[in-house]
Amino acid sequence: MKLPLLVVDAAAISAGDTAWVLASTALVMVMTVGLAFFYGGLVRPKNALNTMMMSVVALGLISVQWVLVGYSIAFGHGSPLWGGLAWLGFRGVGVDPDPAYAATIPLQAHAMFQLMFAIITPALISGAIVERMRFRAYVVFLLLWATLIYDPLAHWVWGAGGWLQKLGALDFAGGTVVHISAGVSALIAARMLGPRRDFKRAAIVPHNVPLVLLGAGLLWFGWFGFNAGSALAANGLAALAFTNTNTAAAMALVTWACLDLVRTGKVTAVGAATGLVVGLVGITPAAGFVTAQASLAIGALAAIVSYTAIQIRATTRLDDSLDVFSCHGLAGVAGAMLTGVFATKLANPAGGDGWLAGNFAQMGIQLVAVLATVVLAAAGTALILMFVKATVGIKADVRAQLRGLDLSEHGEEAYFGEQGAIAGPGAGLGEAVIVSAVQAKPFEAPAVS
Repeated sequence: MKLPLLVVDAAAISAGDTAWVLASTALVMVMTVGLAFFYGGLVRPKNALNTMMMSVVALGLISVQWVLVGYSIAFGHGSPLWGGLAWLGFRGVGVDPDPAYAATIPLQAHAMFQLMFAIITPALISGAIVERMRFRAYVVFLLLWATLIYDPLAHWVWGAGGWLQKLGALDFAGGTVVHISAGVSALIAARMLGPRRDFKRAAIVPHNVPLVLLGAGLLWFGWFGFNAGSALAANGLAALAFTNTNTAAAMALVTWACLDLVRTGKVTAVGAATGLVVGLVGITPAAGFVTAQASLAIGALAAIVSYTAIQIRATTRLDDSLDVFSCHGLAGVAGAMLTGVFATKLANPAGGDGWLAGNFAQMGIQLVAVLATVVLAAAGTALILMFVKATVGIKADVRAQLRGLDLSEHGEEAYFGEQGAIAGPGAGLGEAVIVSAVQAKPFEAPAVS
């Protein structure tokens, strides 16, 4: 039996554009690996593997979900609120271009590129609930959040006929779709789970700062695909987004270092890594709509917003473990609104003009997009977490938290002997220490940390 041949309009496909989008897809995939290193280095050794697995599992789970249903909901030609189910199982998602998205690349290239956004977005949320959420609960949450929140939101902003797209909201690569949605959801998740057992009772510091720097470097590297790849072509717009991405990240790093120096007298490595990530977040919605000069301002302002928010959060009882809301949620809001300030058709004739280009109305449109994202993410996350809590349970118990989620959830250690000497399988003394710590009053976390 002969297999059917794929019919492709070779004249419509650009080899250069397709190669760039496929390369960008790989770059964005590397971002999720970078996120695993970044988050993994920021937690304690007993939770390093669990934290990294929260990013790694998204690579597998969301890839399957995307083919089965996610891409259809997000980018199908449905209603203004969702893409429908016509593309279930990638039925109809072939290698011909779809002019609604890109006229010079195969639709499957677009689908794979957008998949990488769908993977990293819910993985970002994990930074707010590390060291205390049960892994099985996280997996259920991941799947539901991607299907019920990310996919519809992506359609609103980027899908054919999405209502925010028709309204004129400017979001080049995911300020609303990725960062605000993840940041707001992280805030809700952190509040609903409550703090870690030893939060503000014991020192909780990054266990591997070089790992943090490696992760930040991979994020910066991959972000060129994230932003410049969103041009969906190898052209001047991609070059503009590439330039703005690097410029804003660099400016935010410098700004954060200066703020650290003024406040503490020292420039920290974790601060520099955090600053560059915040700059990348801030420029994401604006990357293809503003000039390089504007990207300097966006990087600096995003850093100031997030730095201030972290100082305020540190005075509260909110245990947003890795400050996802401050670094992604608020920097995303800042970037989305600053897009409405600095956008200009001089940079991208197909984009829009912002406030400084004489179109103050764009600020109102950007605000609507931000508020719509906040409402969907907050309400949806709360409902999903209530369902997960009622079905599979959500928070690791005190014993598991003290032992570390690497062992209690995965039966593995990041560093052989690090936890085994205290709480490893068969370590009778370690088990006794954990039991006594759980029962002890007052709390004695330092004895087992």
